[in-house]
Amino acid sequence: MQLGVSRPPPGRPRAARLLPAPLRLPAAALLAFCMTVTVLLGITFAGQHHAGRLDTAVDTPVKSALKRFPALLNVLADAGTLIPVTLMTLALVLACVVARRPSGAILAAVATPVASALTELVLKPLVGRTIGSALSLPSGHATSSFALAGTCAVLLLDPPGHRLPGAVRLVLASLALLAATAVAIAMVARGAHYFTDVVAGAAVGTGMVLACALIHDRLGPDRPRLDRRPRPGCSPVEFGAGEVRAVTH
Repeated sequence: MQLGVSRPPPGRPRAARLLPAPLRLPAAALLAFCMTVTVLLGITFAGQHHAGRLDTAVDTPVKSALKRFPALLNVLADAGTLIPVTLMTLALVLACVVARRPSGAILAAVATPVASALTELVLKPLVGRTIGSALSLPSGHATSSFALAGTCAVLLLDPPGHRLPGAVRLVLASLALLAATAVAIAMVARGAHYFTDVVAGAAVGTGMVLACALIHDRLGPDRPRLDRRPRPGCSPVEFGAGEVRAVTH
């Protein structure tokens, strides 16, 4: 009987890792930072119904600078609502399926919905901060926007085949993050959230994407599979290209 590690069957899409090896430690550090920011802001503003000092320092100039563009603010705010976010999530999933990138489809399908559910169903009620009569920390708009942007950034880090030049991928990822930032700023400018609300939302959205990518890479792809199929004959231990077989009598 031959015990060994076998490759995925030919023609089957390979579940590639989402994060390149050199970026996994920085990604874990950024995840820890996002979690720390979320926890500290949640504790600091738990049960409060007013702006903090940082909010006052940031919110007032933002509202003053952007109050002349109500139509633009409305468009940006609407982009962070349920239907547009759902459509953008489905578009990312479909794009990954067409590109035969199952790991990307999993990330796109999981990260944003889970981040939004965590914010709306767990963190907002737990923290209990309000603006007007609505729970506000973390911001749901910022959470979903940064989860989508973070998903795009991760998918652009190391795409199969590298069909797009690195500079183009960097620009696209930057545009996605800029769009998420614009949505968050619009919520502050409209008075729907405090500045610290959107910071917490950005931390939750970004952190969820990183957590999903790290967990996926740790548990999911490129796992060697033990081949227990009996094969005739015997030979010394073989070290093939990308494949190791341990042979026993």
